[in-house]
Amino acid sequence: MSGTDRDLVAALRAELAAVDAARPCDRRAEIAGLGSRVQTREPALARLVVRLGGHAVDVSMPRTTTTHAHPGAHAGGRSRRAFVLPEEPFEWTRSAEHCRTAWLRGRFLARGSLSLAAGRAHLEFVVPVEEAAELARRLDAVGLPAAWRVRRGHGVVTWKSAESITTFLGRIGASASLLELEARQVARSLRGELNRVLNAESANLQRSVAASGRQLAAIDALEADGRLAEQPRTVRAVAAARRETPEASLSEIATRLDLHRSAVQRALDRLERLALHDDEGVGSRVRRRTTGEGSRYRRATAIVR
Repeated sequence: MSGTDRDLVAALRAELAAVDAARPCDRRAEIAGLGSRVQTREPALARLVVRLGGHAVDVSMPRTTTTHAHPGAHAGGRSRRAFVLPEEPFEWTRSAEHCRTAWLRGRFLARGSLSLAAGRAHLEFVVPVEEAAELARRLDAVGLPAAWRVRRGHGVVTWKSAESITTFLGRIGASASLLELEARQVARSLRGELNRVLNAESANLQRSVAASGRQLAAIDALEADGRLAEQPRTVRAVAAARRETPEASLSEIATRLDLHRSAVQRALDRLERLALHDDEGVGSRVRRRTTGEGSRYRRATAIVR
């Protein structure tokens, strides 16, 4: 993640940790979600644990130890601050909706992480393997189905849908940081859409330039061998308009000559076919012209393409 994305994630976690549960049952549910032991270097989470009645202890973790810690924890061999909370039982099926929300908020702060790398959101909970399936079922019960798998001995419950992630974060108490996250996602989406439109316009412009070059080469070839003057008035008018405005679109030529766009397209197609074939080949069985201006036209159009 970039520095600004990391700052946004840190601000979002701090905002969630600052939520002060008013009901005693919500406080107990949040304690249950956090678990009886929390390791963190996040000041906001440390303040939350103390506010909920926890106390800090110093622990030293050897470098060879591979225990899981949430994203705010500090890995390595140096001492890290651990907090102990009282054990709180939690029965999901009997709990009210607000208690479930408090439990999910605590679980996210203790075991969840959010990544915004490369413009995509990814949220996951890393929990004991035996808890992963149950957590996924609980999330599905609140309308936010998630996938889960086992990774390096831990259960990983994952969302990759931006809609699911923003809905979950909003439900557990994020507001200002969530608005910033949604604004960034909208901006990225708009930039992506703009790039697609620009790429499409660029491709259309390249095709138009190539077609105009072929048409001008065909007009020059037909004028050189005298066949342009033999064409119907509409075809000659379209040829003159193309010469005068090589950059004009078919619609612009049609408007200028008071013709339908399809009539302009047919006239230009006729000019290109005539430059490649004899008159009697147009509209029926074609016969290639292998000498004279037709050959020069084919060489010119090959360069244009």
